[in-house]
Amino acid sequence: MHAIVADSTGQLVWQEVPDVQPASGEVLIKVSAAGVNRADVLQAAGHYPPPPGASEILGMEVSGIVAAVGDDVVDWTAGQEACALLAGGGYAEYVAVPAGQVMPIPDGVSLRDAAGCPRWRAPCGRTWY
Repeated sequence: MHAIVADSTGQLVWQEVPDVQPASGEVLIKVSAAGVNRADVLQAAGHYPPPPGASEILGMEVSGIVAAVGDDVVDWTAGQEACALLAGGGYAEYVAVPAGQVMPIPDGVSLRDAAGCPRWRAPCGRTWY
């Protein structure tokens, strides 16, 4: 698969990266759109390291189509539209996300618009509906 990564100068580069698969409790999303936020910009510039254990690939908000689910995931199935808040990895063709961080997209909200919603929706809970 491919992803946008920051090189040593902070330039964003489209390059091949290892494929990801969902682990137990994770949802694999085929990314349609990714949000850009302050943390992404600072991380690309080398001023904000990813959290320990997080992907080096930028991107903390995504929307797309569920491609697969790991063991023990019962709330999601392949083909559903979803958005997610994650610790990194969203600027890739696919991203594996803990199922608890994946959210449904309300009717009438495009995948493009939904990519920017997880950051503010997470603390607001169901008020989006």
